[in-house]
Amino acid sequence: MANKSLEIRFLFPLVLFLVVKLLCVDGKGFNNNGHKIRKGRWEGKLKMNFYHSSCPGAEDIVRQIVWKKVEANRSLAPKLLRVHYHDCFVRGCDASLLLDSVAGKAASEKEARPNLSLSGFEIIDEIKSILEKRCPNTVSCADILTLAARDAVSYEFERPLWNVFTGRVDGRVSLATEAARDLPSAGANFTTLQKLFAESDLDVVDLVALSGAHTIGIAHCGVFGRRLLNFTGKGDTDPSLNPSYASFLKSECSDKSLRLNPSAVVGMDPTGPLAFDSGYFVSLLKNKGLFTSDAALLTDPSAAHIASVFQNSGAFLAQFGRSMIKMSSIKVLTLGDQGGEIRKNCRLVN
Repeated sequence: MANKSLEIRFLFPLVLFLVVKLLCVDGKGFNNNGHKIRKGRWEGKLKMNFYHSSCPGAEDIVRQIVWKKVEANRSLAPKLLRVHYHDCFVRGCDASLLLDSVAGKAASEKEARPNLSLSGFEIIDEIKSILEKRCPNTVSCADILTLAARDAVSYEFERPLWNVFTGRVDGRVSLATEAARDLPSAGANFTTLQKLFAESDLDVVDLVALSGAHTIGIAHCGVFGRRLLNFTGKGDTDPSLNPSYASFLKSECSDKSLRLNPSAVVGMDPTGPLAFDSGYFVSLLKNKGLFTSDAALLTDPSAAHIASVFQNSGAFLAQFGRSMIKMSSIKVLTLGDQGGEIRKNCRLVN
């Protein structure tokens, strides 16, 4: 046991060094791979403890409510994290996803096919209602969602896993057509994923780290069923999928007639759907990535190398936090920006 402890203490800093090296930027703003590193669009706009004076205790209220909800239902952590993801990749992190459709107008983001299975909106509504009574017209829905996603994932660690910079305001536009166009698909290849992430100033390290969110939560078999039973239209299985894992998925996703049951669900991480750890990457390197987009990470040498580094939970969690800070800052609106407001109700524009 003592030798194993020594080995872990030796390997952990080495792994972190490798991650830092991947992220290393030279004095001209380039990383080791020669790619230009762009400054986050949020710099100078968001800050820590934005509500310290205008709504003291706001972040504590969010955390207390979210932790209480997640304690009662651990499945809420991946649900809130997914809502945050889907919000940020469409128009940026402006809570446009929270808006309901209005009769006579174009359908909102909630109505887009990739968003129909989202849930957890009622928790954001509850938090907003409490904060509106305490500090009217002060705390944005966009900030509430960003904080709630962080706190939901952090619950099992009993501490915040990353800092959340606040000061966002809420968007006034929400279109299902944009969500269908801009959200990364579970069936996307690496080139498509890299392009979508790059459009939001997220690099390959962020792409791999944020894919690690699939270490918690479940997925409906209909999302990935083609990989199992009809990959090329000939009733075959995706050859890149681990054979034993494919057999397991078929048993979970098939009905008594051995046909796909699209409503059946499985954990996205075969090592367990509730623990936020590096199990996703351990499974991925064994060709047990659930989605085509997961398997796609292994088709790019750089991404595959990064995934191998993230098999170490410490390295993964550290980078996941950094990448979440970047993602939660995509195209943010702040006070004074045209088209932004602080909603009174997260489901409706003022």
